[in-house]
Amino acid sequence: MSKRQNEYATFDPEAIDALRPVIRGHRHGIVAGHYLAAQAGFAILEGGGNAIDAGVAAGIALGVVHSDLVNVGGVAPIILYSAKTGQVETISGLGTWPSAVTPDLFQREHDGNIPVGLLRTVVPSAPDAWITALERHGTMTFGEVAAGAIRLASAGFVMYPLMASVIAKKAENYARWPSNAAIYLPGGSPPAVGDVFGQADLGRSLQYMADEERAAGGDRAAGLAAARDAFYRGDIAAAIATYHGENGGLLTADDLASFRVAVEPPERVSVDGVDVYACGAWCQGPTLLQALRLIDMKALAAMGHNSADALHTMAEALKLAFADRERWIGDPRFVDVPMAALLSDDYAERRRALIRPGEAWPALPPAGDPAEGLATTACTEGAASTAPLEAAHDTSYVCTIDAEGNVFSATPSDVSFDTPVIPGTGLCASSRGAQSWADPAHTSSVAPGKRPRLTPNPALAIKEGAFVMPFGTPGGDVQIQAMLQTFVNIVAYGMNPQAAVEAPRFATMSFPNSFEPHEYHPGKLMLEARIPEATGETLAAWGHGVEWWPEWAWPAGAMCVLVQDLARGTISGGADPRRPAYGLAW
Repeated sequence: MSKRQNEYATFDPEAIDALRPVIRGHRHGIVAGHYLAAQAGFAILEGGGNAIDAGVAAGIALGVVHSDLVNVGGVAPIILYSAKTGQVETISGLGTWPSAVTPDLFQREHDGNIPVGLLRTVVPSAPDAWITALERHGTMTFGEVAAGAIRLASAGFVMYPLMASVIAKKAENYARWPSNAAIYLPGGSPPAVGDVFGQADLGRSLQYMADEERAAGGDRAAGLAAARDAFYRGDIAAAIATYHGENGGLLTADDLASFRVAVEPPERVSVDGVDVYACGAWCQGPTLLQALRLIDMKALAAMGHNSADALHTMAEALKLAFADRERWIGDPRFVDVPMAALLSDDYAERRRALIRPGEAWPALPPAGDPAEGLATTACTEGAASTAPLEAAHDTSYVCTIDAEGNVFSATPSDVSFDTPVIPGTGLCASSRGAQSWADPAHTSSVAPGKRPRLTPNPALAIKEGAFVMPFGTPGGDVQIQAMLQTFVNIVAYGMNPQAAVEAPRFATMSFPNSFEPHEYHPGKLMLEARIPEATGETLAAWGHGVEWWPEWAWPAGAMCVLVQDLARGTISGGADPRRPAYGLAW
């Protein structure tokens, strides 16, 4: 090694420890699934808004710049920490099945399938979730926080590779409805990378909500109520209900007018002295918590990062948690979910004993029965699929922390290629019914007023006196897998946030997929190609059905994370280069 090389090597051994620099600040920070959404939220922080204002601004902007994967009329589950109250709370941001649906509709009329199109519509919930967050913890008006999204929709933004690729791949889907094709296939073709992509109708819908807020006069609360009414009782609601009525849909004006998101306490577990918070059993958040309970952080650290033993242990823990998800997790308004028992020490110990060193479960493991103190019980897993694995094209994420210590974590979602754009609005009414089951006996079955079991699940971790960490990702069933690995990378392996999100990942697919048609791939384990081939061979010898993703695979998720160092008063962040995520801090 030359003298010059020696000097460089000793100058800073962490100079290039990741593809992107760690975002660092000491006042406020944001990481979002798209750089323009991060910019919209950061402008709010710089303009005096708090973390909730900024998170909502970025979340609405994601519905514009990620409108293939995130819809303004979609879902938006939120978890947040209020510095004023010292409490963590969740906002469901998930709609309900229309009152006109019947539990046997899809078995009776659609051969047990929930078809693409209007019939998978649940009540749009994101607008109410954003406004509820602003009402409870924000400081700004809807018009102020939506200004960035309105500008991006009305003036357009430059098309980027992932969105261009998704639209091109789903071009036939978009072409099924003239209202979708007019936006996403301008001139009859998908937009190319570098084109300016505008959504004038969507901009007008958001501006209408802001105008109604301003016209209400009075105080901020009255204005926010008017913005909500514009969507759920005004012209937007009328357009949605009329289109459904004229085209065989089930959603009515009454469904929209009566809807409100739920504000609930979070679910929580303690892992290696860290309190991890997730949303309730209407999403897969409890499954993340259960998987974390099934691994020993110190033992995992001793195994070595991404060693065969470590990957095997995490994959098997996830399989066990997914088995319990299939058996127990569903809308707790309709399903008796034994949450306390599922997350208890005793049950975790019993389930953990089913992780067998050097031996993989060849399929979905048995579920447990925590109420009876049993580690295993029967579990209906469905028929194995021989079809190619379809990656989840959905969702984005945003997290923010402000100077007062408020924390915001949200995972907005809903695609625009499996349901029609409501003409004149630029938005789709949530098609999240695709995450229900046609079988009335399933925990996530269809029923009037019931919520599907949502894959989007923002999280928040707090170690008292040490750090606060909001984190999340897109990716369907891969979400909690990427979240678990990033958490482990930071807590067990001591990685900085950027290195933690960039580290190569795995994902098991050995469970029924959350999306219709709920395909099941027994034993399949996907590995990013940066994991050594020898590690994959060892895992295959242990019974895992190893298949390989490219070195940087967008289906492996797009983790975003902020870590606030409470002792130093600093914030650091990581944004996943697998998708166009970005962070900003000061």
